[in-house]
Amino acid sequence: MPDLSVVIVGGLHSAARGAAVRRLLADVPGSVVLHHDLATAADGTVVRTVRDAGGLRDTGTAPLVNDCACCALREDLVPELRRLADAGDTRLAVVELWDSVEPKAMAEVVAAGGLTVTGVITAVDPALLLPYLGNGDDLAGAGLAAAATDRRTVADTFARQLEYAPVLAVADSPEADDEDHELLAQLHPTARRIAIAHGDLAGAALGGFDIEAAAAAQHPACALLPAEADAHGVGTLVWRHRRPFHPERLYQALEDLTCAAARSRGRFWLADRPDTLLHWDAAGGALCVESAGPWLASLPDAAWEMVPPVRRAAAALEWHPEHGDRCQHLVFTSPGLDREGLRGLLESCLLTDAEYAAGRDAWRRLPSAFDTLLEV
Repeated sequence: MPDLSVVIVGGLHSAARGAAVRRLLADVPGSVVLHHDLATAADGTVVRTVRDAGGLRDTGTAPLVNDCACCALREDLVPELRRLADAGDTRLAVVELWDSVEPKAMAEVVAAGGLTVTGVITAVDPALLLPYLGNGDDLAGAGLAAAATDRRTVADTFARQLEYAPVLAVADSPEADDEDHELLAQLHPTARRIAIAHGDLAGAALGGFDIEAAAAAQHPACALLPAEADAHGVGTLVWRHRRPFHPERLYQALEDLTCAAARSRGRFWLADRPDTLLHWDAAGGALCVESAGPWLASLPDAAWEMVPPVRRAAAALEWHPEHGDRCQHLVFTSPGLDREGLRGLLESCLLTDAEYAAGRDAWRRLPSAFDTLLEV
C-alpha cells in the first residue's frame, strides 16, 4: 500500500474546523477531505463525503453499527483511507471529524488500521472557548449525540477534544480578547497554536504524531497537566499534597470545588481507598470521578514489569518514602480564579493531624462517601 499521510481535524467549533480544512486543501497539493456526517444517524445511516480543492469527488452511506454512529464511522473510515492509499494519487487525507467525535478514538482507529497519522488538529474559536467549557448540557439536547446511549456533555467533550491535540488551529475571531487567548494558552500550554488564516497548518498536518505519547499525556497517572499561571485575568492553580483526603469532607465540598473553575482535572487519593488512583475531571459545572486503577505503590514488585515505562517514570519523579506515588495533584484553570479560597477549601478536606496520626487501619474505617459516585 503506497504511503498516505492522514491528519485528523476535529472540534465542536464547526466554522473554525471548516476553515482549517479549507486551508489544508488549499495549501497541500493532492489532498482530499473525508467527512462522515452523523446528523443523519437517526435515519439509520451515516453519510460519507470525499472532496478535494475542486469540490465533491465522491459520496456514499454507511449503515449504523449497533445503533452507534461512531461505530459506523470506524467501520467505514479505514477502508476508505485504504482505497485512497491504493489509488496512489493522494498525498494527504484530511479526516474532518463530525462535531462531537473525539480525535483520540479516531486517531487510534486509523493507526490500528495500519495507516500513518501524521497530525491531530483541533480547531478553536477563542471567543467560544468559555461558553463551550461552561456548557453542561448533554450532547443529545444539542443534537450532537453520536449514539442513543451517548451521555457526554458539551463541556467535557470539548475539553477532551482540546487537550488531546498537540496542535490547535486558531480562528481569527474579532470577538476574542486577551482573556480568551490566555485561557486557551493556560488550558493547553504545550500545544502548538497556529493561526488558521496565516499559520503553517500544512507543516503541522504532516509533521508527525505519536499515538502512544498522546495517550500517555491523557492518562490520569501521568498526564501532562498545566502549570501554575496568572495573566490577563486568567489563573491556573496547581495544588499538590501528600496527605490523603477525608472522604466525607471532600464529598461535601465537591459542588463548590467543581464550580470554582471553568476546568479542573488531575489525580487524587482518599484515606479509605489508599490503593486506588482516582481521576478528577470537571468542566461545565459537572464533575466525573472514576477509578484509574491502582497506585504503583500498592502493587507487588513483580507487577511493575507490566506497567508502561512512562508510567513508571512518572511515579519515580514523585515518589514519597512513605506513600510512594500516592499524591494529590489537581489543577484548576479559570478567569477570575479565587486562588486562596480554593486552596483553603482543598486543605480543609485533608485528614487532620490527629486523623493522619491514627494510621491506615483507622483511615480504612472512615465512612465511604464515594461509593455511590464510584458505583461500588
